[in-house]
Amino acid sequence: MIRIFTLLAILIIPFKIIGQIITSDPLLPIDSKSVIVTFDATMGNGALKGFTGDVYAHTGVITDKSTSSSDWKYVKTTWGTNTAETKLLRISTNIYQLSIVPNIRTYYGVPAGDKILKLAFVFRSADTNLQGKTTTGGDIFADVFTEVLNVSISAPSSTFTIFDTEQDFEVHANAIANDSISLFVDNLWTTSVKSQSLTTSLHASGISKHTIIVKAYKGLGFTADTAYYLIHVPVTSATLPIGLKDGINYIDNTTATLVLFAPYKNYVYLIGDFNNWQPDNNYLMNKDGDRYWLTVNNLTADKEYIFQYLIDGSLHIADPYTDKTSDPNDHFIPSHIYPNMLTYPSFKTSEIASVLQTRQTPYSWKVTNFTPASKEKLVIYELLVRDFTAAQDIKTVTDTITYLKRLGVNAIELMPFNEFEGNDSWGYNPSFYFATDKAYGTKNDYKSFIDTCHKNGIAVIQDLVLNHSYGSSPLVRMYFANGMPTAQNPWYNQVSNMLNPSLQFGYDFNHDSPFTRKLVDSINSYWMSEYKIDGFRYDFTKGFSNTPYGTTDWASAYDASRISNLERMSTEIWQRKANAIIIFEHLADNSEETLLANFGVLLWGNLNYAFNQATMGYNTGSDFSWISYKNRGWNNPNIMAYMESHDEERLMFKNLSFGNSNGAYTVKDISTALKRMQMATAFFYAVPGPKMLWQFSELGYDISIDFGGRLGQKPVHWDYYNDWQRQSLYNVTKAMINLKENDPTFSTTNFTLDVAGNVKHIELLGLDEQIEIVGNFDVMSHSGDITFPASGKWYELFKGDSITLTSTTYNYALEAGDYKLFSNKKLRGFETLHTDIPSVISNEEFSVYPNPFSDIINLTSLKTIKTVTLRNITGMVIIQKQGKEISSLDVKDVQRGVYMISIEFTDGSFKNVVVVKE
Repeated sequence: MIRIFTLLAILIIPFKIIGQIITSDPLLPIDSKSVIVTFDATMGNGALKGFTGDVYAHTGVITDKSTSSSDWKYVKTTWGTNTAETKLLRISTNIYQLSIVPNIRTYYGVPAGDKILKLAFVFRSADTNLQGKTTTGGDIFADVFTEVLNVSISAPSSTFTIFDTEQDFEVHANAIANDSISLFVDNLWTTSVKSQSLTTSLHASGISKHTIIVKAYKGLGFTADTAYYLIHVPVTSATLPIGLKDGINYIDNTTATLVLFAPYKNYVYLIGDFNNWQPDNNYLMNKDGDRYWLTVNNLTADKEYIFQYLIDGSLHIADPYTDKTSDPNDHFIPSHIYPNMLTYPSFKTSEIASVLQTRQTPYSWKVTNFTPASKEKLVIYELLVRDFTAAQDIKTVTDTITYLKRLGVNAIELMPFNEFEGNDSWGYNPSFYFATDKAYGTKNDYKSFIDTCHKNGIAVIQDLVLNHSYGSSPLVRMYFANGMPTAQNPWYNQVSNMLNPSLQFGYDFNHDSPFTRKLVDSINSYWMSEYKIDGFRYDFTKGFSNTPYGTTDWASAYDASRISNLERMSTEIWQRKANAIIIFEHLADNSEETLLANFGVLLWGNLNYAFNQATMGYNTGSDFSWISYKNRGWNNPNIMAYMESHDEERLMFKNLSFGNSNGAYTVKDISTALKRMQMATAFFYAVPGPKMLWQFSELGYDISIDFGGRLGQKPVHWDYYNDWQRQSLYNVTKAMINLKENDPTFSTTNFTLDVAGNVKHIELLGLDEQIEIVGNFDVMSHSGDITFPASGKWYELFKGDSITLTSTTYNYALEAGDYKLFSNKKLRGFETLHTDIPSVISNEEFSVYPNPFSDIINLTSLKTIKTVTLRNITGMVIIQKQGKEISSLDVKDVQRGVYMISIEFTDGSFKNVVVVKE
């Protein structure tokens, strides 16, 4: 009886695809023997190309116990650990070797019961900053065999190869534990050798698909490996139908036409679910100038099809314009975030693919004519979906809109949510610009979020990265060699114009290219039309230039070409949506930012250092007058000022870690630190102009930006909301946002800042309303005089009391961290806003105690009480009592948190007080 051994395709495909990045000696590594792995640093993502330092292998194995290609077993060292065993030997420039001795199983410490399937690698610099991976940023694998009968075809290097007619090519195969090898073409015997390797030449003729089978024999048994090749026909030149655009064009419920812009390419095949992922001359795309196109018929309506373009017989890419991808990392996304996920076709490809679907059900928008707040009244809440909710999905963020609406923000800025590399990221490593990242939810989940925001009066701003993209982008991969884009790439510079390593991110877009400009305009237009995005925050807009900058230059000097590119893009956006919000993370010299601000763009204004110096109690560097657009010489209040963003250390973390002290007064005390954050908040929002706050800063988030690594996941602390001291900061933030958005005086052009000293002062003069804010940012008490605009009665917002001045001089005596906001009229929140929680809340008419409470709240009153109501912070009624003899509330079953007691008296008057259960 003949014994037939079948080698699983999954064991063969990856080695053939990755073989250019690493090779092995022997060509078929055996688990019980040593192997030398050679790494070519110019291949794959090219991150280590030209690197002169030490290179190490982060390496492990994939075994039969692994659940996925990411489930490495028996990893040699922890990430970042440098050992002699994992250090590569430099053979020549960009060529390295790793010796795995005495054998694979012993080197990794794999027990005999585990079957080793693959070697897994990431090659890295000693400091881990440079990481050699595949072109798409993936891990590098090599198949491992046991010393039993096996065979593998190493050339052609892919399981499916395309040749020109009459082309000669070589076949290479290697075997283990065999007596002989035989080659069959289209099931016809061609040649045999009694050896462990076979090399022969073949001649491609005809126009059809052919099968190569290599069989290794041992006695009466054999095993086989298979490869295919296709001889393609000449490309058909045909005019692209009118009205079609790059990407997927849906013609009707069963028809789609795909268009790919691919100058300098010779031919393109469409491969995917509709043709079993094998090139077929029926799916050779037509050519019209620099575009390739093909109409696919007989599609099933509603069905999703995964597909790729196969360019010049070797390059597999997804459609750059696809609105949905299929990714090898998709299986890591939980089903509650993305239900009914398409299964990635791992047996067909190892590259990211695109998805098409005819007759998609369109999202039914509830709000179709939303108008965002005016720019000067914007209060933007910046958030990262991953770290904002424990569920880490956009649906749960949608459920929190009521919280953000109560806080008062009128815009949300989502950190990048178009497809980025991997599933765990800040999003500044973009790969696909027209697809939402599935790690946070479905397309309609995002649309529902935006619709819900609009329903609640909140604009949505999308953070876009158009300075660069990374190696998995098909726009990069189409023209890429030796670790960099080629000179033919229509969209990218070969190397960054910025030689400062701190300003180099991924692969640099060439914004002087007409192709990049067209791409940028289409990206912006798409999100505004398809997702009703209200505006954009653009990352690192200093990069929108090809002006050369040196190794120590921060590219901040005036750059006319950069201004031209940015103004051109902005004009295109406003032509499509006149009220679109445009924000640049520019951080360049004021001469350049002034032009952009006067053009109508909002510029990120980083006040993190100055405000943090002030909150920590250090006067040096605490002058935050640069928050004023007038101090910058701008015509309009177009500074998008912030104390914190995703990119800066958290103020509260530094307060608690490095805060100043004086005797018993220390900023490192959490109560003191939070109180000082209230003061900073009052000053911050008082300055006219738009403002931005980072997620949870309204609750004093105090986890370092470097927790778990700078880009690592951070703890979600919604529990902060039940801490009355943090709730007080929330209340101050809410009150100041309310004033900024609704009180015209907080948008006045008549204001002055005196914020260079320990005692800081802001004056706002409206038509008939005046505001005076004074705060002691020192760690010791101060007294002095401030001139008010007029004498008379002035109301202090945060204590709910008032003073009467007999002259225009206000004599202040402020303890460390004390602050006051005076107005000549009662402001919103005057009656109910409290930043301190006294143990007994009382006036001449009533008392409420103890505070904080535990089981009982006592009430005494000179006036007759009609109703007492205890509400939680959402306004829900927890307890309500009626009657003339109310003296207490039984609250032992009430949970910890902050509450409001509303007392209605029989004479029709009301009193509201804040109480806390600890």
